[in-house]
Amino acid sequence: MTLRVGVTGGIASGKSTVCQLFADHGATIVDADVISHELMMPDMIVYCQIVDAFGTGILDTDRRIDRSRLGALVFSQPDRRRQLESIIHPQVRRIMSEQVQSSSGPYCLMAVPLLIETGMQSEVDRVLVIDIDPQTQRDRLKHRNGFDDTRIDLILSAQLNREDRLCHADDIIDNNGTIESLAPQVIALDELYRREDLSRHD
Repeated sequence: MTLRVGVTGGIASGKSTVCQLFADHGATIVDADVISHELMMPDMIVYCQIVDAFGTGILDTDRRIDRSRLGALVFSQPDRRRQLESIIHPQVRRIMSEQVQSSSGPYCLMAVPLLIETGMQSEVDRVLVIDIDPQTQRDRLKHRNGFDDTRIDLILSAQLNREDRLCHADDIIDNNGTIESLAPQVIALDELYRREDLSRHD
């Protein structure tokens, strides 16, 4: 099996940007958020299960799940958040496994926001943490998402804190600077992962 690198980081840490840079180097990207979005499209089984559990009040005028509305509901009620995760996570993990098995790149990045919180680090060979300082994270959530401090606190309380996340890291990318500062970090890790993958097949 190809080398599996779990990519994680707090919300607004820049996981998608980093994954795209790795994809530009030929890596296979398996993204839990992308899969989750697809599963939540109208009339998918997971979509129907979520609407049954949370009601039609979470839908927009096109019958799509309003993720912001759903997020506001579950982050303020931990029991409801766990209920949502019990619907989505098993299906996401199943599809991710299938996509990894069929990947053809030199190595595979598995982007999972809650990689450590859900115990999925046991399913990867290395853990890559995209790291930003808490204030930068808050600023991005305010400017990018328009969240207020209360909403941000609720979201962050559902994720590992920075120190605990970094304790699980085999590799770290610092994303406190510009996009340009990411490129050399990605190049170095791309070379490492290619060597690691080749050694697995020797």
